[in-house]
Amino acid sequence: MQLFTSILHYFLHFIAPIFIAYIFFRDKWKTVSIIFLLTMLVDLDHLLATPIFDPCRCSIGFHLMHSWYMIALYFLLLFTKLRIVGIGLLMHMLTDQIDCWMHGYTCL
Repeated sequence: MQLFTSILHYFLHFIAPIFIAYIFFRDKWKTVSIIFLLTMLVDLDHLLATPIFDPCRCSIGFHLMHSWYMIALYFLLLFTKLRIVGIGLLMHMLTDQIDCWMHGYTCL
């Protein structure tokens, strides 16, 4: 189960955004893919935690840039010129939330 959750997590973070960019933004999919992948920088907030990595810790609601307030801000980006950044950040948060749900079964 741990291997499956890791594969799913990294697939959703790195491969799925490229597919989504290609399907929905075909005329500029390469640029959108890069922006989506750059939203991974939001994970730099993990460096502020002790320990930096805990396989049983849910990022959502714990790390600064993964807080519910920031997620609300990412949602508001959908209505601005930074819509692509907002989509990328929300996809990232959804991926991390899926990871939390899946680890909820393995980290009890």
